[in-house]
Amino acid sequence: MNFTAEQVVAAHKANLETLFGLTNKAFEGVEKLVELNLQVARTTLGEAAQTTQAALSVKDAQELLALQASLLQPAAEKAAAYSRHVYDIMAGTSAEVTKVAEATVADTQKKVLSVVDNAVKNAPAGTENAVALVKSAVAAANNAYESVHKAAKQAAEVAEANFQAVTSTAVKATQAAGKTAKRAA
Repeated sequence: MNFTAEQVVAAHKANLETLFGLTNKAFEGVEKLVELNLQVARTTLGEAAQTTQAALSVKDAQELLALQASLLQPAAEKAAAYSRHVYDIMAGTSAEVTKVAEATVADTQKKVLSVVDNAVKNAPAGTENAVALVKSAVAAANNAYESVHKAAKQAAEVAEANFQAVTSTAVKATQAAGKTAKRAA
C-alpha cells in the first residue's frame, strides 16, 4: 500500500498533537507537585515558628520531652500525607498518559490491521502462506502487548497496595512511639 502525501502529513499531525497533549499532561503533573511543595513549605515554616516559640518557653527537661513527644506523631502523619499526595499526583499523571498511550496503540493496531487486510485483498495468488504468516505475526504482537499491559497494571496495583501498607505501618509505629514517649515523660 502506498501512502499519499496527505496521509503522511495527517499522520505526522496526529503524532504531534499526541506529543503536545502528553507534554501538557506532564506539565500539569509538575505544576501540581510545585503547588504541593509550596504549600508544604509555607505550612512547615509556620509550624517551625510555633515550635521554636514553644521550645523557648519550656521551663524544664520534662516539659521539653513532652513537647518532643507531642510533635512526633503529627510529623509522621504529615510526612505520610505528603507522600500520599505525591503518589496521587504521580499516579494520576501516569494514568492520563497511559490512557493516551492505550488509545494511540489501539488506533495503530487498527491501522496495521487495515493495511494487512488491504494487502491480503490485493495479494497475488500463491501468497496465502506469507499472508497467514503476517496475520499470525500481527496477532502475536497484539497478544504480547495485551500480556505486557496486564502485567504492568497488576504491578501498579501491587505497588499501590504496598505503598498503602507501608504508610499505614509507619503511622502506627509513630503513634506507638509517641505514646511510649508520653508515658516516659
